[in-house]
Amino acid sequence: MDRYVRARYQVNQTPLFQMLSADQCGEIYLAALEILQRTGAKVYDRQSREILAKAGCWVEEELVRFPVGLTEWAVKNAPSKIVIYNREGQVAMSLQEGNTYYGPGPTNTYHRDPYTGERRKALLSDTENVGRVCDALPHIDYAMDLGTPTGVTNTLADLYAFSALVKNTRKPIVHWGFDIEQYQDILDIGVAVAGGLDKLQQKPFFCLYSEPSSPLLHSREAIAKAVFAAQNRIPIVYTPCVMLGATTPATLAGTIAMGVAESLVGIVVSQLIREGSPIIMGGVYAIMDMKTTVFSYGSPEFHILQAGIAEVARYMGIPVFGTAGCTDSHTMDGQAAGEAAMSILIAAQAGANLVHDVGYTGSGSCGSLEQLVLGDEIIGMVRRFMRGMVIDDETLALDVVDKVGPGGHFLGEDHTMKHFKSETWFPTLFNRMRYHAWKEEAKGSSMGERIKDKLHAILANHQAPALPGDVLQKIEQIIIRAEEREASKKKRR
Repeated sequence: MDRYVRARYQVNQTPLFQMLSADQCGEIYLAALEILQRTGAKVYDRQSREILAKAGCWVEEELVRFPVGLTEWAVKNAPSKIVIYNREGQVAMSLQEGNTYYGPGPTNTYHRDPYTGERRKALLSDTENVGRVCDALPHIDYAMDLGTPTGVTNTLADLYAFSALVKNTRKPIVHWGFDIEQYQDILDIGVAVAGGLDKLQQKPFFCLYSEPSSPLLHSREAIAKAVFAAQNRIPIVYTPCVMLGATTPATLAGTIAMGVAESLVGIVVSQLIREGSPIIMGGVYAIMDMKTTVFSYGSPEFHILQAGIAEVARYMGIPVFGTAGCTDSHTMDGQAAGEAAMSILIAAQAGANLVHDVGYTGSGSCGSLEQLVLGDEIIGMVRRFMRGMVIDDETLALDVVDKVGPGGHFLGEDHTMKHFKSETWFPTLFNRMRYHAWKEEAKGSSMGERIKDKLHAILANHQAPALPGDVLQKIEQIIIRAEEREASKKKRR
């Protein structure tokens, strides 16, 4: 029982961070609404245009303009909370205000060999390794492929990647697909794993992914994927990949407003298909470096944009896809660590929900398991920082202080044994050894060497539990069916 009554007592449960005020978030949101009504967006899927026209949009060939009221209706109907499960049907991620989850990214052109360090095209075995490493790392919450696999039928690389991930991790998966046929294949694999479509809808263990093209273009494939997801009650990320100064205005506010407008098109269509359809708005926002023309993952403007879109999405009440743990560096060095750490911290502080691209190097061109392992360590530190501190009679420990008194120590106190593990974060890779112990026990190892050792140990020893034999057989049959379909297409050409 408290010894006194508190008046006007405020509690900060986590460290405070704010890039934008509520008024500024509202101004950006209203600007996005105006973009869609005044400028509009091109929608290249006829079915989607018919749906939008029936709902009151103004349609002129591919150009669609959206009434503000319709867009606001869709935002209000989209869920503010989306629960994602793991492969075994247990709650894994609750995408809602205040919750941040981290995972790798998809579709890198290159992959860094975990043993030789060579930058090469990704193989299916690399995707399998990504699944296993994601499964093993405690602070990586979900899996993406970290490189489009080669050595398989090119038009089915998405299907092979999903199959490899679902076999090698129990964690949720966020996955892309070339077109609706492959999305159906991926859905069928999900149904086989979950034991039925209704069970998958109740406990989805994967999110689909779709990406419109800036500025304000929605290809047939992109918007049709949002339709497919809504029809099948499967969560989808609908995210533009905007580049300040190239595909959006050269201002931060204008870039966020236009990116929000592009996500809103997917939100409107999904809610017209089925009210309450789970959709996650996008957050892949960066600059084009005007010296090199790269899509920069390490610039300070990248961090501002990521924080800004997270806060605007929170203002709108819709879960958001964030970006962090990545670097413009081509190797494991101080730049890679610094850029990854800053982005991971800001993503948590800004409240991004589904944060991807942990493991991206070379401005997104190359996936790296070493960078993923480094990111896992940083995420652990950031999560401890975000947990903040508890202030009450127990943690203030006045009685313990009085007992120990001046000149004493707290090492032998029960209070210390009770609290030190929960209060303190202990690294697995960062070095806190005394110099002689580091030289002798750790053989003077560098951070990069410790990352490699940890990665190689996971690859040598960790395996996710195998799927049942009948499920594996169904997955194989789905892949065979897809291969036959692609072979038939080639014959008709």
